[in-house]
Amino acid sequence: MQDNSETLYRSNIKSLALISSGKVRDIYKIDEQHMLIVTSDRLSAFDVILPDPIPGKGRILTEVSNFWFDYCNNIISNHLTNISLKEILTNDENLELLEGRSIIVRKLRALPVEAVIRGYLIGSGWNDYRSTGSVCGIELPEGLQQAEKLPEPIFTPATKADVGDHDENINFDKTIELVGCELAEQIRATSLAIYTKAAEYALKRGIIIADTKFEFGVDDDNQLVLIDEVLTPDSSRFWPVSSYNIGTSPPSFDKQYIRDYLETLGWDKTAPGPSLPQGVINNTAAKYKEARDILIT
Repeated sequence: MQDNSETLYRSNIKSLALISSGKVRDIYKIDEQHMLIVTSDRLSAFDVILPDPIPGKGRILTEVSNFWFDYCNNIISNHLTNISLKEILTNDENLELLEGRSIIVRKLRALPVEAVIRGYLIGSGWNDYRSTGSVCGIELPEGLQQAEKLPEPIFTPATKADVGDHDENINFDKTIELVGCELAEQIRATSLAIYTKAAEYALKRGIIIADTKFEFGVDDDNQLVLIDEVLTPDSSRFWPVSSYNIGTSPPSFDKQYIRDYLETLGWDKTAPGPSLPQGVINNTAAKYKEARDILIT
């Protein structure tokens, strides 16, 4: 682990077995029923992990996710437990570094689908619409503009790719094929319900949630459970209401700022990712913090 108490690029908990290390999160086995998830300060863009951490990012993502887990608990249960980090890492000298960015969760069977909800026409959805008049096979009215609010939010699932690979958009029939009809219907309905409730809350605070993605698992009784992260600047597109205009790509609180910078470099979007200037790192950290402050303080 790094010496900087504010920054963690990759964790190394010797007392627990590492299950996996993803784009942002490191997952450790506690026992057969529980796991420890550490949210690092790593940042990925275009599915490539960048070499420079964003100080404080992991704690912000954890705090924001935990807020939404609680806020949406009346819609669906989540994977969080009441077990504290101190109960698990009783003698770990890195406890202070891991505090605030670690959660103890139930071990569930993760479903192989990312539940993407789009409320506005932007990003790959905008490109798809301009080419086909639809987004991921869902036909939309003619004449919509970039960043325009959709008549209603749409569910556009994707398969979850391995680190370094790209997620692949799939249709609802493929979702049924992967998880079964009942779970597919439940994932779609639950995702739309979470997005609608959260978007209404955020809008009152001055943030538009343009799109987001959720992940789900099932417990031993095959009950659907919300897992991973929820409505963070990493998993969502946040726009300030004050600068929102139809017809352009609005400024955002999320990592779109990083993507926009990387697009200026001529980078081929394959690993290894380019290093970031300190100014870009600082601005990104400030955007994440501002989104957190607006939403939950």
